[in-house]
Parts: sequence; structure tokens; C-alpha cells
Amino acid sequence: MQVHVEEISPVKKRVNIEVPAEQVNAEIEKVYAGIQKKAKLQGFRPGKAPMQLIKRTYSDTMRDEVMRSIYQQTLFKALGEHKIEPVDSPTVESDILQQGEPFKFSALVEVLPEILLDEYTGLEVKKEIYVPNPDSIEAEIKRMQENMAQLVPMKEDASVENGNIVTVDYTFSVDGFPNETSIAEDAQIEVGANRLLPGFEEGLIGMKFGETKDIPVTLPVGYRLAEAVGKEGVFHVTVKEGKCKELPELDDEFARQFGDYESMEQLRAKMTEFREKHETDRIQGELKDRIVQALIDKNPLEVPDALVKRQLDAMLENLKNRLQGQHMSIEMMGLDDNGFRERFRDAAADKVRGGMLLMALVTKENITIADEDLAKRYELIAAGNPDMLNRVKEYYETNRNFKSSLIAEIKEDKAIDFLLSSAVITEVDASELKPAEA
Repeated sequence: MQVHVEEISPVKKRVNIEVPAEQVNAEIEKVYAGIQKKAKLQGFRPGKAPMQLIKRTYSDTMRDEVMRSIYQQTLFKALGEHKIEPVDSPTVESDILQQGEPFKFSALVEVLPEILLDEYTGLEVKKEIYVPNPDSIEAEIKRMQENMAQLVPMKEDASVENGNIVTVDYTFSVDGFPNETSIAEDAQIEVGANRLLPGFEEGLIGMKFGETKDIPVTLPVGYRLAEAVGKEGVFHVTVKEGKCKELPELDDEFARQFGDYESMEQLRAKMTEFREKHETDRIQGELKDRIVQALIDKNPLEVPDALVKRQLDAMLENLKNRLQGQHMSIEMMGLDDNGFRERFRDAAADKVRGGMLLMALVTKENITIADEDLAKRYELIAAGNPDMLNRVKEYYETNRNFKSSLIAEIKEDKAIDFLLSSAVITEVDASELKPAEA
């Protein structure tokens, strides 16, 4: 067996293998003998059909079995001998198998890249300055007030406004794309929630019960059908009925519904404290994201497509689960699976790059964890619940793979802390940060 390995890229290798004719012939005869023992051909008892007839009848079956057998015998042996560890199943291409001739095939293999951390200390990053915002507290109280609102029927002569819950019938169509037509009856829409295609909810404002009209929308980037992006769709919609929100008074009785508070002042004070913690946690989380991005920028790294695909699959599954909890779907956002993968591929690739670089840093700096690190993480997961803490401990201590993943996560966090400990951090106003960084 001859093996030649080509370096296609830092993460791709092509393994070319040539199996000698003698080995091919032996494998062919072996497979044909096995087929002969089981073959049921008209006019012959099982196992008694002549070999010439077997070869004429089962040549395709033989090729499939011989090629499969040769792959198993040679490919993984070659990978092992050359210390190649695939991150996914190899992609195999081959010549046509012929008796009496060598059999040549190649396997395209994705591997982890060699990581040489050149720059990881003194990274420059920006950190947002926390600024108290009383208006955000009032906005949150307003949201709480709306959540406590009672829905009451709108007057028959009322016009649709933002915040109304309306029941509509509609048909949706896109000129030139007949498969994009859809019909809905008694659909409930919260006007102004911005959960549907841009322009549709705005078009409902001002309509009255029983009124029918066409609402044009422009299909946005990321729409589930890429060819339709930028095209105009039309909702032919009829408003059937609606409800409006009747808000409760913002008094001490309102405050008491949210916990051990005696007044609105106490509620506002607690919310201010909570917001400060929430915002400082957010700012610290975004700082960590920036330091990882700075590490990626200083240490460019090609990553295997297979790992990016896995990351995208995980991101898509997480999004679908979150949306399901809100009774929504990615289709309601104008996306489908392919559209999501196209839009977020770069983000997934950076996620993979960041994880690989952090693990390389863990190795280079010999970052380890102690039992107390695990204990703290268990407490964090349990969120102060003693009963939950015992269950969390048991869960991870009895599931080796999950515990290994948790240990890797803690090591990543320690690696990020290591980066921050030597970083040059400049505090700036939020307005100075780029939208992608904020």
C-alpha cells in the first residue's frame, strides 16, 4: 500500500492511497466467494450457482463491498500511521475498481490546526463606562404596568393603535413567487411588537373593524427565500376585532404585587440596585467578548468547516428553543435554517476560533482548576438553592462527559481572566463603541 499526504491548508489534508492489484484481487475473490454461498439464483440451490454467473450478476454488489472493505482496512491505518486525527468523517473519492489493477482513492480530511500563540498579553480593548439611567427604571416600570394590564374590547368605531391586540384574516403573496403565498384566519397580532415582517404591523395602524386593505412590505435581508430578498410582498388583510390594554395605577398597591415592598419608592430602589448589577455584568461580559476578539485578531486562525457547522447547528437549536418559549419561530423573523446559517456563519467561525485559542492558552500557561473552582461553579448554577445544589453536584459528578465540558468552560473563563489581567483597558462612553461591539 502506498500513501501520500498532501497539505491542502492548515486544516485540510488529502490522503492519497494506492492498493496493489494483488490485494485488490484477493479481496474481490473473497467477496465473490461470500456472495456465492448466499446467492439465490433461479435454477440453482443456494451456494451452488457457478462463479461465472455470480460475477456476471453481482459485479456492482461486489464493487461496493470490496471498496468498503478496502477503505476500512487501509484508510484508518494510514491516518494512524501519519498521526492524522480527523474532526469529521473523511470525504472519499476513488477510481473505478477493476480486477487486476491497483485501486487508487483519496480522502479529504479536516483536522485541527496547529496553534502558535504569538500575541496574547497587553491586548488593547475598550470597556463601557457604567452610567446610571433613571429613565430605564421608569421604562421597566411601564413595561411591568403593561404586563399587568387587563385586555378590554375596543370600541367598534376605534382605530387600531400601537399596543392593541387585533384579530385579522390575511393572505400574503409575493409577485413572481407563487410558493410564498400564505393564508391565515383569526391571527392575533400585537401591534408594535415588531414580531412580523417589517412594515406589516405599521400598516395596521389606523384601520377600523371590518376594514380591508393591502399592506405592502419589502422582504428583508435574511428572508427564508434568498431570491425574494428586496422584492415586494403584499398582505391583503381584514381587521375583525381588537382589544386594548387597561393599565393599573402606579401606586403602593401596585408595588406590593411584586414582592415585599411597601411603596413604589422601595420598588424603584430595588430595581435601581438590580439594574446596576445587571448592567455591570453585561459590561463585563461584553469586555470578555472583546478581549477574545482581540486575541483572534492578533492570532489569525483557519478553522475546520465541520466545527463551524456544529457551532451553527448549536446556535440555531438554541435560538429555536428560545423562540419556542415565546411562541415564535425563525420563520416569523423572515428566516429559515439556511438563511440563519448564512447570516451567522462568521460569528460561528469566530466562536470556534476563540474556543480553540483559549484552550491553547490554557495549555501554554498551564491553567488548572481546583476543587474549589468546581464548588463555586456548582453554587453559581444552583443560584443559592441548597436543594438544587445537591442535585447539580450529583448530576455532574455522575456524568463524566458533562463534568469534562464544565471543567473546560471553567478553564476558558480562567484563560479570559488571564488575558484581562495583562490587557490595556480603556474606559469609554457607550457612544464611542461600534454597534457590533456594543
